[in-house]
Amino acid sequence: MNTDPIADFLTRIRNASAARKKVVEIPGSNVKRAMTQILFDQGYITDFKFEDDNKQGNIKIALKYNNSTKVPAITKLERASSPGLRKYNGAKEMPRVLNGLGIAIVSTSKGVITGKQATRENVGGEVLAYVY
Repeated sequence: MNTDPIADFLTRIRNASAARKKVVEIPGSNVKRAMTQILFDQGYITDFKFEDDNKQGNIKIALKYNNSTKVPAITKLERASSPGLRKYNGAKEMPRVLNGLGIAIVSTSKGVITGKQATRENVGGEVLAYVY
């Protein structure tokens, strides 16, 4: 059993991107689905598909690359909070990732949203990951 499924999610995307894979398949969960939706909405992945074929389901993610240089759209994917050291921020202290060019994925009482949305909606929460 994996002790940190979010770190596993990020590592699978990071490794597939480094290996220049077009599609990566990840075991699903509600938090992973929300994080995948955020990555799609922010333009870091091309497409995704949720498959509910087994108990937890799978997520197929089509990674995005630059057409001319073949550089991945996701330069860095970093876990902010871990099971041993949780990082919580209030709405006023949300981190700015790469001076506003990246995103922070935050788990709040209103669901999993970006750091900018959390600031706009004036809610704090656990900072799960940084993406840029």
